[in-house]
Amino acid sequence: MESPASETELFAFLDKHQISHKTHRHDPVFTVEEAQAVRTGMIGGHSKNLFVRDKKKQYALVVASEDQTIDLKNLAVKIDMGRLSFASAERLAAYLGVTPGSVTPFALLNAHTRAMPNHPKVKLILDANLLDNEMVYFHPLHNGATTRVSSHDLVKFVKACGFDPVITLL
Repeated sequence: MESPASETELFAFLDKHQISHKTHRHDPVFTVEEAQAVRTGMIGGHSKNLFVRDKKKQYALVVASEDQTIDLKNLAVKIDMGRLSFASAERLAAYLGVTPGSVTPFALLNAHTRAMPNHPKVKLILDANLLDNEMVYFHPLHNGATTRVSSHDLVKFVKACGFDPVITLL
């Protein structure tokens, strides 16, 4: 299995695909509340990102607006999966190459390069409300910075990684 991509590799991938980005450095944050406290000047959509699985070992990365309340039972029905639970830190590292607190749609770059024959493909769920923002912000594979891209370019990035996002109202 390949090592996870670094922030530098992520930025090179974004540049290669002509995706404009700007990164703000800050102390590591682990919760939405901590992220809100360091976001001076970051106008746009901010997210919470959940890596979940069901008993059939189907996985989903759910990218929701930070103020969205997520009910896992209702979400499972909406995204056509069984009863959901949060994936373990080990599975998070194996599938997305990131640690808890650093979950981000940018980790699809790792999912793309780390795919193994016995791993099911991760389903990506994007909150339509989040994409209503012109600019959206995510961790660049670690939680000591936040990177801005346009919502249009987020979808472009996801597709460049080989994923077809499910865009829905959560």
